[in-house]
Amino acid sequence: MARRECAGGSNSTSTFTMRRMTTSSPQRRVRFALYMQDKHPLAYELEMAQYAEERGFAEIWQADTRLARDCVVMMSAFLTRTKKLRIGSGVLPIWTRNPAIIAATWSTMWELGKQVSGEPDAPSRVMLGLGAWWEPIASRVGVKRERPLQAMREYVEAIRQLFTMEEVTYQGEFVKLDRVKLDVVFGDTRPRDIPIYIGATGDKMLELSGEICDGVVLNYVVSVDYIKRAVELVAKGAAKAGKTLDQVDRPELLVCSLSDENPQAAYFEAKKLVAYYLATEPHIMKASGVPEDLIAKVQSVMGWPATEADYIAAARVIPDDVPRMLMAVGTTEECVQKVREYILAGVTCPILYPLMDDIKPVVDAFADFTL
Repeated sequence: MARRECAGGSNSTSTFTMRRMTTSSPQRRVRFALYMQDKHPLAYELEMAQYAEERGFAEIWQADTRLARDCVVMMSAFLTRTKKLRIGSGVLPIWTRNPAIIAATWSTMWELGKQVSGEPDAPSRVMLGLGAWWEPIASRVGVKRERPLQAMREYVEAIRQLFTMEEVTYQGEFVKLDRVKLDVVFGDTRPRDIPIYIGATGDKMLELSGEICDGVVLNYVVSVDYIKRAVELVAKGAAKAGKTLDQVDRPELLVCSLSDENPQAAYFEAKKLVAYYLATEPHIMKASGVPEDLIAKVQSVMGWPATEADYIAAARVIPDDVPRMLMAVGTTEECVQKVREYILAGVTCPILYPLMDDIKPVVDAFADFTL
């Protein structure tokens, strides 16, 4: 059992208050976010963040999953180019930084977001999404993902205590802090109201998210039925901590491959992403009910790292009904209807990942969305 001490602090969830919509009116607005990875040029992504803010989007979540773009660099850039958008990591691998460094980094972005917006008393503009990383990349860089549930619990608990700005001693199996404090001398020394999320896919991690976090970042390339079951597991975890499901935010990364001019091109782009997941993270595909023979067929033609030719070859063996089951794909009407299904399944904020070169149609399709 880890020994946790926090002078004057608390182990409770952060004071972050999520913007929730009531169901008392016939129609309600839904929070929407964009998910940025590395598909689009950097300057264009910054431009689209501003455009999304103008159209009423609430958040940007920046990927930090592959060895492509660093989420901290991109989050900082988004904070300086927007005024109100909340910015989250979707998600930061816990094995790559120690908890004190993570807390100091997010504390800095917390200050940056407030200074740029000019609203020092407004809620945090930054969110911390943590993940357990994945194979094959972890082992190839020398990371041993041992007991990820315990490691994740310790990271969340320790970082939350550090956000109180009090001195923390924490002796766990993976996290060891000896009288550590965020050493802010000349800046804002108030506690950091930064919400903490876990990017969860497996049953136990979903439960843990509901139990110890402000929210869970639900994975993408999964079916609506998977989301329904995942939400039940989050609720189960929340109950362990005496919370209700409504007290746990449930954004979901949701691929949106949209084109009214060429829906078939949108389907083909979607199949290329499905091929990547079939080859590298088949457990996610199995959880959504993708046939194992299709998984085996795709794995026979590509692996990781894969070339563009590998993606194209694999996409050609995937039928249309697979991306249709796992994401929003096709015309605007098709994508809006699919996203609606995910919301009704329990998603509180769709984090849309635009696959096509043009992001604007995705933003425009959901800017005035009501449920």
